[in-house]
Amino acid sequence: MSLQNVLIIGGGVGGTAILKLLLSAEFFCVKRVVDINEQAPAIQIAKENNIPASAEWKPYLTEELHMIFDLTGQPEVFDELLKARPARTVLIPGAVANMLIRLLREKDHFIQTIREETHKQQLIFNSIEEGMIGIDARGYVNFFNKSAERMTDISMERALGKPIYEVIPSSELPRIFETGRTEVNRELMLSNGTKIVTSRFPVIDEKGERIGAFSVFKDITEVVNLAGEITNLKEIQTMLQAIIQSSDDAISVVDEEGKGLLINPAYTRITGLQTDDIIGKPATADISEGESMHLKVLQTRKPIRGVNMRVGPLKREVIVNVAPIIVNNRLKGSVGVIHDMTEISSLMKELDRARSIIRTLESKYTFDDIIGDSHEMRISIEQAKLAAKTPVTVLLRGESGTGKELFAHAIHSSSDRKYNKFIRVNCAAIAEHLLESELFGYEEGAFVGAKQGGKRGLFEEANHGSIFLDEIGELSSNTQAKLLRVLQENEIVRVGGTKSIHIDVRVIAATNIHMEKAMLEGKFREDLYYRLNRMPIQIPPLRNHKQDIPAIAERLLVKLNQEYGRNVEGISEVALQRLIVYSWPGNVRELENIISRGMIFMKPTESILDDHHLPLSMLKHQEPNASKPAQEILPLADQMERMEKEILSSTMEMAKGNKSKTAKHLGISLRTLYYKLEKYGLE
Repeated sequence: MSLQNVLIIGGGVGGTAILKLLLSAEFFCVKRVVDINEQAPAIQIAKENNIPASAEWKPYLTEELHMIFDLTGQPEVFDELLKARPARTVLIPGAVANMLIRLLREKDHFIQTIREETHKQQLIFNSIEEGMIGIDARGYVNFFNKSAERMTDISMERALGKPIYEVIPSSELPRIFETGRTEVNRELMLSNGTKIVTSRFPVIDEKGERIGAFSVFKDITEVVNLAGEITNLKEIQTMLQAIIQSSDDAISVVDEEGKGLLINPAYTRITGLQTDDIIGKPATADISEGESMHLKVLQTRKPIRGVNMRVGPLKREVIVNVAPIIVNNRLKGSVGVIHDMTEISSLMKELDRARSIIRTLESKYTFDDIIGDSHEMRISIEQAKLAAKTPVTVLLRGESGTGKELFAHAIHSSSDRKYNKFIRVNCAAIAEHLLESELFGYEEGAFVGAKQGGKRGLFEEANHGSIFLDEIGELSSNTQAKLLRVLQENEIVRVGGTKSIHIDVRVIAATNIHMEKAMLEGKFREDLYYRLNRMPIQIPPLRNHKQDIPAIAERLLVKLNQEYGRNVEGISEVALQRLIVYSWPGNVRELENIISRGMIFMKPTESILDDHHLPLSMLKHQEPNASKPAQEILPLADQMERMEKEILSSTMEMAKGNKSKTAKHLGISLRTLYYKLEKYGLE
C-alpha cells in the first residue's frame, strides 16, 4: 500500500486521537496539523514529532494530499474544505473520523490479541526439542521452529516464505503433499552432516482436503532416548487451523473449477451460509447481487480488488478482494477476502437521515414539482428557469397561495448553489423587534437577554447559498435599509456591532402586495424596490389558469395520500367540474385545503373523491352571476336543495341527457334519479 499524505484540521480531542492513531500506522504521513489555538493538544504532539503546524489550512491544500480530516465540528469549515479540496483528496468529517477511530482501535486490539496468542504458541513450539518444518500447498515453508533452526544450521528468517527445495534440497515434503501418504521414522542426512529421523505427514483440513505437509524430526540419539514419545500432529494442525481462521474478515477459497474449497467462521457469520452450502458448490452459490469475482479471476488469472456486491440470503453488502492461487505457473484456484460493509453503510445512512431531519435548510422542490401547462404558467416557469442560471436577485409576485415558495425552492435547486443552504424567512411571521436580529445576528450585550458570544444571523447561515424572504413588503424601514446594504455591498453588520461581515448570498424575495402603491405611499423604499425588482416573476392566480386544475389536483392527491395513509385513486368528473367552476380566492393553497377536507370525510371503502365529498362551505365563495341580483340568505335546507339541483343539472348536461350515465356518475339508483328530476322540474 502506498504512503497516504494526511492533513488534520482541528487540534482538540478528536484531532489528538486521529494524530496518535496515524503516528502509529505505517501507511500514513501526517503533512500538517492545523488549529487556530497554538496550545491545542494535537499542535503540541505535532511539534514533538517534527510535524509542521499552523493556524491556516488553505495554503496547504495541494494535489499531494490524499486525505483531510475535518475535526473542527464547524459546518462552514467543512463546506469550505469541500469546495477548496483537490478533486482526488478525500474529505473525512469529524463524525466519520470518530467512527474510524473506534473501528481501528477495535481492529488494533483484535490484532494485538492474535499476536499475543501467536506468540504464546510460538513459544510453545520453540520450547519443544523436536524440529518442525511445515509447507503450504505451494511448497513454501510456513513453519520453522527453533529446534529445526538448531539442527539444520539454517536461520528461521532464511527459511520462512522460501521454497522448501531452496532451504532443504533433499526434503520429501512436496512428495508427501502430492501423495497424501504418511511416512514415519525415515532417516535423512542433512547438508550439514546431521543425521535425523523424520516423520512426515500431509496436513488435511476438516473436509479431508490437503492444504500442506509437515515434518517432525529428531537427532538419532534423541530418537533412541525418546522412542516412546509420539508427537500429536493432530493437535498442532488444529492450532494452526485456528490461527488461520481467526480473521474477522470472511475468507473463501475455490479450486480451479470454481468450486468451494474453504470458508472460515467469519464467512459464515457475515453471509449466513454454512459449510455445506459452499464446499463443493459453484462459486456463484453465495452471491445474491452481482457476478462471481472468483470466476472472473479464474478466467483472467489477475487479482480483482474493491468490488461492491451482496452475498448470502441476508444480502449483506460487502467489498470483495479476490486473487488467483498459482503454483508453479499452474492455476490452482482463487482466494477471496470479504469485508462486511453493511454496518458502516447503515451508520452512514442513519447519519444522512439524521442530517436531513436536523438540517432543514435545503430546498425540497424542483421545477418538476411545479404543475402547469397554461400559457401564463409556462411564461412564469421559463422566467424562473432563466433566473436560476444567474445570481440575480429575484422578486416573486403573486397572490397568497399561488406557490411563490415553491418557485423559490425550484430556483435554488436549479442554480449552482443547490448544494449549499436554502434559508426560508417569513418576514410577516417574526415580530418586528426580533426580525432584524434574526436576519443579521447580534453581538454579545447588544440587548437584554442576548446570548453570550452573540449569534449568527440567517444571512450568515445562508452564506454561499440562497435566502428566501417571503412577505418582503412587511419589512420595517430600518430593516429595509439594512437589506439594501446587503444587496449593494454584499455585507452585513450585526445588531450592536460595528464590524462589517462579507457574505455571498442569493436573495429571492416574494410579496403579495402592490409594491408600486406601497412605494408611492412611502411604505417601501424606492431604491430597495429597484434593487429587488431586477428579475420580477409574476405568478398567475389559479383562476387565470383553471385548465391546470385537474393536473394540480392529481399531484395534490398523491401528496395527501402519503400524508393521510389513504389510497384515493382519483377525482370524479363532476367534482372536477365543480372545482373548475369555483373562483379560488385562496389559489392553490385553498385547492389543497378543499381536497384535504374532502378526503378526510371519505369512507374507508371509497376510492374516488366525488362532488358530495367537497365541503359545502365552498358555496358561499362561488363566483357571483353578474346578470342576477344578489339573493337573500336562505335556510341551510333550501341552500342544499339548490346545490343538489345545480349538480343534477350539470351532470345531466355532461351525460347529454342520458339518465343511466347520470345516475352512475352520481352513485345513485335510476329510480332515485327520476324522483329527484321530477322534484326539481328537470325532466
